[in-house]
Amino acid sequence: MDTITNIITTVLFLAVPAPLIWLCCKMTWLKKIGIVLLCYLFGMIVGNIGILPESFTVSADGGDSFLSLLQSITICVALPMVLFSLDLKKWFKNAKKGMLCMLLATISVTAVTLVIHLAFGQKYPDSPQFAAAACAVYTGGTVNLGSIRQAIGMTANNYVIFNTYDSVISVLYVFFLSTVGRKFFLKVFRMKPYEKVVSTKGEEPSEDRIDESVYAYREILRKKNVPGLIGAFFLSVVIFIISYALNMAASKIDSGLGMAIMMLSITTLGIAASFIKRIREIKRSFQLGMYIIYVFCFSVAASADFRALINFKPIIFIYVSVGIIGSLLLHALLSKLFKIDTDTMIITSTSAICSPPFVPAVAAALNNTDILISGLATGVVGYAIGNYLGIAINYLYQLF
Repeated sequence: MDTITNIITTVLFLAVPAPLIWLCCKMTWLKKIGIVLLCYLFGMIVGNIGILPESFTVSADGGDSFLSLLQSITICVALPMVLFSLDLKKWFKNAKKGMLCMLLATISVTAVTLVIHLAFGQKYPDSPQFAAAACAVYTGGTVNLGSIRQAIGMTANNYVIFNTYDSVISVLYVFFLSTVGRKFFLKVFRMKPYEKVVSTKGEEPSEDRIDESVYAYREILRKKNVPGLIGAFFLSVVIFIISYALNMAASKIDSGLGMAIMMLSITTLGIAASFIKRIREIKRSFQLGMYIIYVFCFSVAASADFRALINFKPIIFIYVSVGIIGSLLLHALLSKLFKIDTDTMIITSTSAICSPPFVPAVAAALNNTDILISGLATGVVGYAIGNYLGIAINYLYQLF
């Protein structure tokens, strides 16, 4: 019975973006809010009013729940389809800037955790572990927390609490960046605005392929586009299967390395496919990929349990909340000093604090696909260095 319930719930999750897109097409004020934000809002409501089956949100055997699996599969299948239509030449023009911005993000979270540790370290003996966890998660992702947990000796209870707080506050963080983040940093920090790269003579325009208008999603179901989209979908699935196999092989060495290899493989194969003209010119593969990412956004928001904020452990809450907010503000300040624009800073911060899967959603909310590959690339770098940084911080802060 639980299996049937989980399948039905999964189908309903997959269908959620469709009525939201339809409403955005009909109502101008909803279109201004954007599909990404509507998915987050609706997901937070659904996830916190108690209507989701427990068998869907909680694993009976201690492994991944149906909801977690849905999140993982949707983003891994969606990313290649989004990448098929992108222009790699534009990213190369901003590659150095993106990597510098990632370095500033890493410096920011390390500096913020050091301040927290100096302020509370003597009162809380586990402070170095929480600092290590924050540095690992906010340069890479949740997978880094799981992989260094044993290395730093974090208890299962602290791990669950840290992960729960991180899930809730990260949703609010993404919501902020997707709504007023750009305006906030332009006005308060007076950062440099993003300047779109102008295509030079001879470069193939890509605006038609990456049209982010809500009306473009209606063409997914056009009969002439269906065969190409089926081909793009199955190619994405093949890329996912290959990347997952590499993940499993690398995870035998290190679990964090496995996820880094998987994301790198998905990104690389997706970009490689974009060089094949027949694949690059598949109509509306970008929109189909973004539709699946909307499912991901809805499922992530639905997994954020705000009840966790009622009975909380102060030191972990400080490391998570101040770690996210403080590092974001310091990152913005450093980016201003190094003359990095708002959009690059925002997408790099997203890839560092929330990991690459959130990059397409924020890029869509900013209406700027030029920064997508930069965000994914810096996020993969974060996966790679997160474990090393976290373990180093744990031992370093024990000296204070």
